Amino acid sequence: MWYFMLKSGVHATISGVLLAFVIPFTTDPAKSPSARLQHALHNVVNYFIIPVFALANTCLRILPRWYGRLIYPNDLGIMTGLVAGKPAGIFLFSWLVVKMKWSRLPRSVTWKKLFGSGVLAGVGFTMSIFITNLAFTGEISLIEDSKIAVLIASLTAGIAGLLTLHYACRKQVPETEQ
Repeated sequence: MWYFMLKSGVHATISGVLLAFVIPFTTDPAKSPSARLQHALHNVVNYFIIPVFALANTCLRILPRWYGRLIYPNDLGIMTGLVAGKPAGIFLFSWLVVKMKWSRLPRSVTWKKLFGSGVLAGVGFTMSIFITNLAFTGEISLIEDSKIAVLIASLTAGIAGLLTLHYACRKQVPETEQ
């Protein structure tokens, strides 16, 4: 189905949407083909198909001396925006909303956890790649450099978010047990 949709000129992801509409679903997860299929494919999709799909859709060409161009303003702006700007924006907006008493943090959420989640927001490279393709038309080297900057920033944000959340979620040992 995917192949024929692709060859027809309709975006191939539409085939997945159409296929999902025809898989039977019931309220009992044990009997629902949809729920059983979702459970069976969960790990394969999350840990293999989505990463391969995302990387394949970047259409990334590694040009010679790519690392030397990472200091250009465009690339520094992309990396700074994803690694520092997203966490800062998410954290500061959330802080402002809580301080103005428009909302409150859930009981199990701390400011450290919220900040770590904000850091992880820099991982969202698929939309950044999409925007790169729309913003920089015609300049292939600028597009390729931007894609590399997005991937490096996403990797950096992922590692930094993991470390931040690991630190924020450590179990605190009560003083009586020390």
